[in-house]
Amino acid sequence: MWLKIIARYLVVLFFVLLTADCNSQTTKGDKKHQDGIDRKPVVAGSFYPDKPESLQKMLELLFARSETVKTYDDVLAIISPHAGYPYSGKVAASAFNQIDPDKTYDNIFILAPSHQIMFNGASIYNAGDYITPLGKVEVNRELTNELIDKHDVLIYHPDAHKAEHSIEVQLPFLQYKMNKAFQIVPIVIGTQNLKDCKKIAAALKPYFTEHNLFVISTDFSHYPTYDDARKVDQRTGEAIVANSVSRVMDAISENESANINNLVTSMCGWNAVLSVLFITQDMPDIHVIPVDYQNSGDETGDQSRVVGYHAIAFAKKKNQNMSENQFNLSKEEKANLLKIARETMIEYLESGKIPDVDKNAITPAMQEYCGAFVTLHLDGALRGCIGRFSANEPLYEVVQKMAVSAATEDPRFPAVKPDEMDKIDLEISVLTPLQKIESIDEIEMGRHGIYIKKGFATGTFLPQVAKETGWTKEEFLGHCARSKAGIGWDGWKEAEIFIYEALVFSEKEL
Repeated sequence: MWLKIIARYLVVLFFVLLTADCNSQTTKGDKKHQDGIDRKPVVAGSFYPDKPESLQKMLELLFARSETVKTYDDVLAIISPHAGYPYSGKVAASAFNQIDPDKTYDNIFILAPSHQIMFNGASIYNAGDYITPLGKVEVNRELTNELIDKHDVLIYHPDAHKAEHSIEVQLPFLQYKMNKAFQIVPIVIGTQNLKDCKKIAAALKPYFTEHNLFVISTDFSHYPTYDDARKVDQRTGEAIVANSVSRVMDAISENESANINNLVTSMCGWNAVLSVLFITQDMPDIHVIPVDYQNSGDETGDQSRVVGYHAIAFAKKKNQNMSENQFNLSKEEKANLLKIARETMIEYLESGKIPDVDKNAITPAMQEYCGAFVTLHLDGALRGCIGRFSANEPLYEVVQKMAVSAATEDPRFPAVKPDEMDKIDLEISVLTPLQKIESIDEIEMGRHGIYIKKGFATGTFLPQVAKETGWTKEEFLGHCARSKAGIGWDGWKEAEIFIYEALVFSEKEL
């Protein structure tokens, strides 16, 4: 079946090649290049605005609509779509929201499929830098040259980059999101051969560390109906989340054998995705996390012919030492965490920087790895709430970052102003690990928070929501399914349900 899929891709690409140079197949001898040839934007004005002010404004709106809850901080890779921003930009912003904008990366590798020509291996642009309406994006030419020199599967093929959009559209998101300077390694993959994908993975594996970021550029199902796209994309997405090359190949085979009308491909960047999965599937400390999903029909309203988009993150696991029955905080520790949250918010709102913490005041309990939410209230009304279920860093650092996010990134509210801080009450919810349940009888109202998951749709309510609203258990589930997960009032009945507890404390009570 896999050979059938490869054959189908080859047929599609054959027609592309009819209009290309018949000698475009690149060999080892074509590695030479002319230095200083910057790659100019080719889809500015069509895929995204070509004026800096308009592009900046569009990115601001896309990030405001995107998924803001960060699941992990040690994110090593993201999958992001590469269609026009009006169609896929919100999902792309959700993907880029998972990275740390204040981290200094050695390199950002961008792996993207070739839509223009077919060739062996992958082409790395080493002739100059990339240009966007927001300015120049530096290419690490020392590393790109080194990779090309050392690995036969990596070449420089100028035609692979000349009119290719799949790298270009990712760059403005990085320029908007990153607060630190960065340099890229742009890689366009032209192969239709799994052996080449393995070779690409072997060449790049030494760089798949916490010091670098990988951006995998791909759209998912092309041109089925809205409902068919959701089914196809769920199958493909779940296979990627399973972190298995064979599962992805099987999923694509299943999609192909289903004979879905107008389905041209399950994933145009399958070669880029599999190249990374050949690295990660043998790494037991890697989490693959679904972040966001929608298709073009969600934006345009036209459900007759759509393209699917996933945002997925790859993060490094760390030991989560907190257990449901062991963890507690003293009154002094709670007060100190609230103080850290407040001081962090004030400093960040004034200077844009997260302050250092007095390590002498950090107790062992405050260094546990556990998730937390920070909630802000102004005159008794909600003013912001952002959190994370799991953590790859100490609790006090999670509290710092979630305090900043609650103040500045909750899309329901404008950013908190410094002069509001005197009137804002802070609340922190420290979370126990998620526990899947088989019956809603296991939910204890007021004690348990709920996390509902159906495919890539998720939603949560903290335990205190039940106390504040006075809802019944069915209302608690219904509101979460409809308002948070977006799967309808009764959607929880066909979803996975997880419970967790929260150690909740606030400035008001202390």
